[in-house]
Amino acid sequence: MFTNINNITLHYTLKGNKRGNTLIFINSLGSDWRIWDKVAQPFLATHRVLRYDKRGHGLSDAPPAPYTMRDHAADLLGLMDALDIAQATLIGISVGGMIAQELALWQPQRVAALVLCDTGARIGTLQSWNDRIAAVNQNGVESIADMVLARWFTDALPAPARAGWRNMLARTPKAGYTGTCAALRDCDQTEYLARLTCPTLVLCGDSDTSTSPELNRMLAGLIPNAEFALIADAAHLPCIEQPTSMIAHIRAFLQQQNNANLYEMGMAVRRAVLGDAHVDRAEANKTEFDADFQQFITETAWGSVWTRGGIDRKTRHLLTIVLMAALGKEHELAMHIRATRNTGVTPDEVKEALMQVAVYAGVPAANVAFGVAKRTFLEMK
Repeated sequence: MFTNINNITLHYTLKGNKRGNTLIFINSLGSDWRIWDKVAQPFLATHRVLRYDKRGHGLSDAPPAPYTMRDHAADLLGLMDALDIAQATLIGISVGGMIAQELALWQPQRVAALVLCDTGARIGTLQSWNDRIAAVNQNGVESIADMVLARWFTDALPAPARAGWRNMLARTPKAGYTGTCAALRDCDQTEYLARLTCPTLVLCGDSDTSTSPELNRMLAGLIPNAEFALIADAAHLPCIEQPTSMIAHIRAFLQQQNNANLYEMGMAVRRAVLGDAHVDRAEANKTEFDADFQQFITETAWGSVWTRGGIDRKTRHLLTIVLMAALGKEHELAMHIRATRNTGVTPDEVKEALMQVAVYAGVPAANVAFGVAKRTFLEMK
């Protein structure tokens, strides 16, 4: 698909689970979003997955060089706005990792987490990038393709694959390649990265000679609480050489963030429904014996189910009351009747719901539930 952002046509693909959190994959210099094919695929069942060709690459426009890292970050921000993506986890490789850093520093509220792959706070030197720009301006991207391929991959990559990826690189527009080289030349995030607060994972191929493992370790050290891991038997583009390993690292990192987020989201909803006083009492009474159980219900019931879309919170609460009544859970029913003051469920709506219980779950169950509801509503007056 295509859209116009900042007067530039950007090529993108957005697929996956519409209810899931969004992952945005950002490609390297001289590549397009196809380098993420094998890594992105397994996440489609659980996440919304956005891949795009940054300016000057793939099927996106290639405006005249030079570009800045802020230009690239502004394009990504505009694309997120156009697609109604309020927040996302950014997964960037090489210059894609620097674009991710730039956006996270500039618009931190839009970035849930970072996965920075084979990148750095600064990549290369002023002279190295000027030399690269001069070579491409004089002889085209084709003239440096073999040198770049030798850094992208280990010798283990099969020859047909190497030839195919070389074609992709060589066909990169001159303006797009040199423009992004200029962005890399002029960008140094070293003194700013301590400001990052989002969870961050840094990955690097163990045979990367473009952005070495040492450079990536330094990057992780600059970001508070960042994790670092090497990917064995890969050079600069482990997304192509070792996608299975990369998927495993990303999946474990996302699960770790999801577990933390589930508890926080669950606790917020639990307090919103049951009230601070009730939750404070439950937390005060928590012991080592039931602490795991309290965490379990907060993450699963409140964090996973109560936070889902599809039905509003009031309807979900009324359904919960019906289930507690049908199952004869008197203590939980009374608790949820008291919580109606927080969710907007009215006594008349409870009455009608319990009439349904009488028909479909039995009169004895409804009789007990009416008694519990009646007593609890009187206590609430």
